[in-house]
Amino acid sequence: MTYTIPAQTRIGHVHLKVSDLDKALSFYQGLLGFELMQKYGTQAAFISAGGYHHHIGLNTWYSKDAKPSHVPAPGLFHTAILYPTRKDLAAIFQRLVDAKYPITGASDHGVSEAIYLDDPDDNGVELYWDRPKDQWPLDAQGNLQMITEHLDLKGLLAEL
Repeated sequence: MTYTIPAQTRIGHVHLKVSDLDKALSFYQGLLGFELMQKYGTQAAFISAGGYHHHIGLNTWYSKDAKPSHVPAPGLFHTAILYPTRKDLAAIFQRLVDAKYPITGASDHGVSEAIYLDDPDDNGVELYWDRPKDQWPLDAQGNLQMITEHLDLKGLLAEL
């Protein structure tokens, strides 16, 4: 019998190994604006948006002062953070610009618009918003046709 996961299922949180908890908190809390929910001494912290117990866990249990893993190694490609509106994505992009924080890419995927960057441990981070489902690109048979095109960053900032 084939099992299909319930449609309401969501990814609850991601837990990242980091080399320096303070640097990680400076990025996720200080730059991206996540709220610190709980800190376990100098080894772990749990952060969220909107008061949830945690969307991101950060710990140094196995990784304190370690160098980032090599790009071709297996592991997490990126953590994707979904913003509620295009204007919210524009606001965080403006914050990155103002902080002179480097981005690694920006794409229009048809279903979403995304900005890519790396955290202090070179973990990939995608900041994005989803277009309404009725705007998603479909082929003639009604199948989803995601794309990767250039994201008009000036157009995005015009939302502000």
